Amino acid sequence: MGKSQISDPPNLKKYGVPFYSVAWIPHRVLKSRHNQTSDESSAADQSSTPTKEAEPPTEELASGNYLVFAGGGGEGRSGIPNTVLLAHFDVASNSLSDQPVNKLGTGSELPYRMALHPNGDGIICAMPNSCRWFDWDQDQSSESHKVGLKTSEKELTQLQDVGQQLALAFSSDGTELAVGGEDGNLRVFKWPSMEIILNESKSHSTVKDLHFSSDGKLLVSLGSGGPCRVWDISSSIVLTSLPNENRETFSCCRFSQISDGTQVLYIAVVTDKGGSILTWNTKTWERMSSKHITRDTISALNVSADGKYLACGTPSGDIVIVNSTNMRIHTMVKKAHLGIVTALAFSPDSRTLASISLDSSARVTKIEEKKEGFNLWIAMFIILVAIAIYFLKVHGILK
Repeated sequence: MGKSQISDPPNLKKYGVPFYSVAWIPHRVLKSRHNQTSDESSAADQSSTPTKEAEPPTEELASGNYLVFAGGGGEGRSGIPNTVLLAHFDVASNSLSDQPVNKLGTGSELPYRMALHPNGDGIICAMPNSCRWFDWDQDQSSESHKVGLKTSEKELTQLQDVGQQLALAFSSDGTELAVGGEDGNLRVFKWPSMEIILNESKSHSTVKDLHFSSDGKLLVSLGSGGPCRVWDISSSIVLTSLPNENRETFSCCRFSQISDGTQVLYIAVVTDKGGSILTWNTKTWERMSSKHITRDTISALNVSADGKYLACGTPSGDIVIVNSTNMRIHTMVKKAHLGIVTALAFSPDSRTLASISLDSSARVTKIEEKKEGFNLWIAMFIILVAIAIYFLKVHGILK
């Protein structure tokens, strides 16, 4: 008698598209959409029923947990579409929607990397030879109020015919956009005017990752090989170059803050022992620490908005969530995906982590708070009890 197939958990879904990018849709987008609908309904009802209250949002909209994914099969004739799609995550049931709530095909162009504007204005996607902007679909005829995407009329002329861009990043306030190309060209623009701030044609042999500091003054860029460079945006110069040592290979980079509010830079590296995370001081630009995370390499890295957690993904499909305070592993999900983890995204409240893979799967992992201090007190209590019992036995008080 054959073994029955184990079904996937509700927080893991396959949508039939190899994924390369993921982001959480800001709640303000959903609230704005609902407010527009409510305002129009109220205006239409004033003449007949002035006292009628605005219709409350649907349960899906109220929970407000939508994710956007980008990926596809590329230019080949595999039959796998190229698409940007949206799915809903329900916190109460810890489940992703069985089907996407919205799909937008991109024809023969693969949407490889993606950056969502921090204010929720829209999404930019890196296509094989250019970058395209997508707006939220504000079609008010839908009664379900589900958010959607549509191709924008805005053309990013400065990013046409520039080749494949491998990294995209907005500053935290959304006023700057950085893009890094397969050809090593690094560009930084003012947004939305697209006025060029920095244009370095040979920043790296290939730009693999980019990230702004929280104040938008610094930009870290990482290329194939080394070193990792930190740019001063106001002067458009390299502030420092961070060397890789002992045959390290830099793979991902992220600015963040540690518990005392100090800004740090995390760099995921690959060594002969596996994947590690380096922590750099952003004032002295010295290495603060190095923490070995996994025997595998690190294919994706991200940091939660509150700075408490780092998340790593591996080519084997594992997910590792690390406590930034002590750099200890908080949660590990072995074989979270069957293929390489290509991107990670923390929810805005830092309580959940979305991960995607080339195996066409998307997963959302809840981050449970661990009361480490409470557990320490329990351990101390057990030790004290053991000492007391030993003392009583030694003195013949307890047999």
